[in-house]
Amino acid sequence: MESSSIPSGGSTRREATRQKLYEAAVTLIAEQGFSATTVDEIAERAGVAKGTVYYNFASKSVLFEELLRHGVGLLTASLREAAEQTARDGGSKVDALDAMIRAGLGFIARYPAFTQLYVAELWRTNRTWQSTLMVVRQQVNAVVEDVLRDGVAGGEFSDEIDIRLTAAALVGMVLVVALDWQSFQPERSLDDVHAAMSRLLQGRVSGHRG
Repeated sequence: MESSSIPSGGSTRREATRQKLYEAAVTLIAEQGFSATTVDEIAERAGVAKGTVYYNFASKSVLFEELLRHGVGLLTASLREAAEQTARDGGSKVDALDAMIRAGLGFIARYPAFTQLYVAELWRTNRTWQSTLMVVRQQVNAVVEDVLRDGVAGGEFSDEIDIRLTAAALVGMVLVVALDWQSFQPERSLDDVHAAMSRLLQGRVSGHRG
């Protein structure tokens, strides 16, 4: 998570330190797993004293929970901004979903290690931060749900769609496709991957012409 994502204002020195710790933790945990990663390693990778870690976070688990909140918060904000910008430009709700897909792909391309961790944690149910994970997951899905709900209300989408499942499917599609892109097809551009997903979103994969 790059320092450019730190909001302005407030205690900038502490924010910068926490940013270093987020970056160190996400890299190490992605490399070797949560259990194998020690606070000493996080401090060393971040270039700070071990006590600095505990000054900012009560424990390694708390650091990881805050990392989840921080990263998913950035993803949620990018999706919301994409939807709002589409609305300001007079676009449709399908356009908003398409813009959100691109924003999601862009986020994942920028923060692949965090995304890998987030997806991995979604499959685990025995972590102490499970309740936090469910909260941040719903934050992301809720942004998509709002667009779908507005689309149904405006007659753009069928009122028979299951909004919660459809939102989860769209978010899941972006996460899985982006990880496949980053891991197995890195030579493809963001524009290329987005175009393929855009065609899928708009129902233009069958080859039939309306």
